[in-house]
Amino acid sequence: MASKLLRAVILGPPGSGKGTVCQRIAQNFGLQHLSSGHFLRENIKANTEVGDMAKQYIEKGLLVPDHVITRLMMSELENRRSQHWLLDGFPRTLGQAEALDKICDLDLVIILNIPFETLKDRLSRRWIHPPSGRVYNLDFNPPHVHGVDDITGEPLVQQEDDKPEAVAARLRQYKDVAKPVIELYKSRGVLHQFSGTETNKIWPYVYTLFSNKITPIQSKEAY
Repeated sequence: MASKLLRAVILGPPGSGKGTVCQRIAQNFGLQHLSSGHFLRENIKANTEVGDMAKQYIEKGLLVPDHVITRLMMSELENRRSQHWLLDGFPRTLGQAEALDKICDLDLVIILNIPFETLKDRLSRRWIHPPSGRVYNLDFNPPHVHGVDDITGEPLVQQEDDKPEAVAARLRQYKDVAKPVIELYKSRGVLHQFSGTETNKIWPYVYTLFSNKITPIQSKEAY
């Protein structure tokens, strides 16, 4: 097994189960799970320069632009040069993918292809705890007490864009932006697609793919 550091990216629409798959990859293979959403929240909380820039857009209900997210992620990746990592939520656009190209070569890009109806159902059952970013699903990951975060006891909310009427537009937008990124990685031969409606059925294939690149730190497939 090569001792080279593994550089991986996970792509997939909202509700595709990326968070769950990332957790399992991190647990089984010791990769650092680097989530752009997590870093964004941390930087906003810490009032860093890039966090303050992002906050101005979020408060106006606007998407954080490419150059702000790219700057944030580049500095986080700079601090993790000696670690195996898995990027989640970045790159989302071709511009971000090109910026990432300048600092590393990716070994694996995995994409979760989930049918539209499944995504719609999952998102409409999704509630979040905004301060931490914890996500609950009423079907397969419900909170202990309905409507309340397990750890802080604070109320959960349903995001406006998780409501059924917003989901279709959100998924269309994701598809348009992600298409050139997917094509780029496909042309390089590093893209691996996994399709299905259940994360537990997709997971063994993801586990096998990663096992071929890096030695698992757990001897069995953790669920």
